[in-house]
Amino acid sequence: MRKFVFTKMSGAGNDFILFDEKFNPGISLSPSEIKAICNRRNGIGADGVLILQETISFNYNLLYYNADGSLGSLCANGARCSLYYSKLMNWNDGYNISFTQNGNIYSGSVLNDENVKFNLNNPTNSKYNFRINAGGQSIPASFVDTGSPHVVINICDVLKDPLKPGSNFTDINDFPVFDLGREIRYHFDFAPAGTNVNFISLGENFVWIRTYERGVEDETLACGTGSVASALVVSKIYNAGTHIKLNVRSGDQLFVDFEMVGKEFEKVSLTGPAKVTFKGEITL
Repeated sequence: MRKFVFTKMSGAGNDFILFDEKFNPGISLSPSEIKAICNRRNGIGADGVLILQETISFNYNLLYYNADGSLGSLCANGARCSLYYSKLMNWNDGYNISFTQNGNIYSGSVLNDENVKFNLNNPTNSKYNFRINAGGQSIPASFVDTGSPHVVINICDVLKDPLKPGSNFTDINDFPVFDLGREIRYHFDFAPAGTNVNFISLGENFVWIRTYERGVEDETLACGTGSVASALVVSKIYNAGTHIKLNVRSGDQLFVDFEMVGKEFEKVSLTGPAKVTFKGEITL
């Protein structure tokens, strides 16, 4: 049996179990162990696991694992939680923190108490206004890879009844995120890796967003890379500017900022709340 100490954290409702290698020397978790500790009924419960490792050139190296035990791609809310944790542990002064993940270099800052900014690398593989066959209909969609792959769909472009033109969704709270999200997540157009799926609704000066996340295989209360992808799509298609406010499922708000250089997005960042929920230890 092995005992580990952990910190449970939340990034706008996106929750994670963080293991600091300093307190858990040589920690290594199998996919089945990660899946077990993320289980919300018989484990600690979380959307994913973060492992922080010491490095020489940067503040730390970050490993992120999905709740299903698989090694994850970029998780922006998880990254923001790791930034906040590193500041709480006095590894840095909270400004221009740099870390590595999956061979990429990232940075961020703790702006004030529980408000963290994460700087993403430039998005890739963007595609706008294509159509995908799902839910018994042809749905307008866009795709952006913000470190993780994301489909973005405006709910008003989806029919409640595919046989009834004009029966478009208007209330994001009534939208079938799980069913349609799961179908698109496994759609052959995105095989074999699959994709995350974001559903948005435009407000007066903000965007409502709900996300089905691969690896969690369910809707999460927030998704950082999905919020960034959605903000970029909203800016590109609806000319919404370079500062986008998003209301996520948890009730928190995330802010996406970027610059337009020609037709390209640069200096993309995600800002929002991050906090420690509780600390404890687990025996496996």
